[in-house]
Amino acid sequence: MSKVVRTAFSRVALASVLALSVGLGAPAFAQEATPSAGLASTGGDLIGYGSIHHPVIGRDGMVVAQNKIAARIGADVLAKGGNAVDAAVAVGIAETLTLPRAGNIGGGGYMLVYDAASRKTIAIEYYGQAPLAVKPDFLLGADNRVDPDKVQSFKGVTVPGTVAGLYEAHRRFGKLPWAELIQPTIDLATNGVVMSDDEATALAQRKDAMAKDPDGAKKVFFKPDGSAYQPGDVFKNPDLAWSLKQIQANGADGFYKGPVAERLVAAMKANGGIISMKDLASYKANVLEPIWSDYRGYKIAYMPPTSAASSVAEAMNILEQFPMSEYGQGNVASMHVIAEALKIVTMDRRYSGGGPQWKTPAKGIASKAFGKERAKLISMDKSLDSKTLPALDPHNFEGPDTTHFSIADKYGNVVSNTYTLTASFGAHVVAPGTGFLLNNSLGNFDWNPRPTSLGNKIEPGKRAQSTISPIIVFENDKPWVATGTPGGGTILGTMVQMLSNLIDHKLNVAEAAQRPRVYQAGIDGPLQLEESIPQDLVAGLEAKGHKVERSQIIGSTQSIMIGPDGNTFYGAADTRRPDSAAIGVRQF
Repeated sequence: MSKVVRTAFSRVALASVLALSVGLGAPAFAQEATPSAGLASTGGDLIGYGSIHHPVIGRDGMVVAQNKIAARIGADVLAKGGNAVDAAVAVGIAETLTLPRAGNIGGGGYMLVYDAASRKTIAIEYYGQAPLAVKPDFLLGADNRVDPDKVQSFKGVTVPGTVAGLYEAHRRFGKLPWAELIQPTIDLATNGVVMSDDEATALAQRKDAMAKDPDGAKKVFFKPDGSAYQPGDVFKNPDLAWSLKQIQANGADGFYKGPVAERLVAAMKANGGIISMKDLASYKANVLEPIWSDYRGYKIAYMPPTSAASSVAEAMNILEQFPMSEYGQGNVASMHVIAEALKIVTMDRRYSGGGPQWKTPAKGIASKAFGKERAKLISMDKSLDSKTLPALDPHNFEGPDTTHFSIADKYGNVVSNTYTLTASFGAHVVAPGTGFLLNNSLGNFDWNPRPTSLGNKIEPGKRAQSTISPIIVFENDKPWVATGTPGGGTILGTMVQMLSNLIDHKLNVAEAAQRPRVYQAGIDGPLQLEESIPQDLVAGLEAKGHKVERSQIIGSTQSIMIGPDGNTFYGAADTRRPDSAAIGVRQF
């Protein structure tokens, strides 16, 4: 038989097999490419061939986090009957051990909680607070500029808020006993956790920085001989287990008062830091109303200040003035509008800051009228710069490394939480005997002797400003998507693109997370493109005046989409972080 005849015969045989397999109907691939109406209504093609990426489907609850061990701990809490807040406490504590570069009890963050029983959403702000003894020149060097070495030391630490935030959430909404939620991490810290390739590599890269704190960070995170842990090695942290036992027995007081606090303050005094027992004892998590807005009919809960989520709302209100779905996802027109919106948002963030000294006009920033007015600045033919972008006071319209996890339970409760040490591994310091890294968030304030920010200049007892922006999107007044991302300054743009991908382009939650991203670096800075954006689009962006450059990965969203039945969950763990995972209580 000739090669041509054999090929023709093979095609006929394959067609016959396909026809038989579907009852002499259309080819199987064509049938499988059409998702059911129920699945399609959750945000795009979930099971067919219309999408490259597909979410993890689970029932009875789901946890999506940057670290798979912590995600499993959270899913186990849900399986035992705990609710989303219980799981959030367990995950938040666990990542102190399993994701030390970002997960923390030595940092701070922001949490949105939807409580199904009351049908209300609250925001818990637990970000870092400046010590009462801080002076305007505390982190400045001889050149009157911020000294990076001071930021990366005990001097750069704000009063940590994580334990207060988690405890406040549990006090209000928790179902299982607090002590039960801390125990899994105590066990892991005592018995040891196996180092992944990702975590071992990340720690090894910080060897020199942590060596500057020999009795703290180096002692905890490196072997007795000073060498780095290798993938597969068992890592134990008995000091962290000790700290967690104090928190387990005494709640937030176990961190802010008593032996843990005493060890923190002793380390501060020994190393030039200024956090006092009074600073720790007086710290409180702030329970606030979310900033509410909507985008093309979808109601959205944003974190209030000191989070920058109201700036995400502003950007979405700007995008709403443009036919984004007609432009298409990831082309020159849509990237141009996103970049221009982010330039405007950057200008308007000068009105954001921290309390109690400054009140951010967040409702004005997030208002439809303000967004519509700012959108008038955008031309589809050319890009804005600092000379052509005027400021507009939103008061008149009033009406590094971080990590995010999203959790939804079978009872209808949802948590969207982002917390941070600010830099990767924070200040690279550990108070001896405590076992956890401390943040370097004091550097987030505006230390310029002539501050350019209206609301973020350094002041005693003030909360630092942050780009962190956890979000919950509602459909028909029920939670539909919980999402958030790390990424420092890139957070705002990442969240804008995630929301647009879901709502404008109707992508499923995994596809929305994985699509290539852009980042506009300030008003006059470059438009950064992830490597996977085609080079042939660069010329079109440059023709509009954008300064384009290639970027490393941008953000790492950890998201859950909730199906119409309220008990089917679609989890998307962004593969931009190697150890991330979406884990459902029941997966088939």
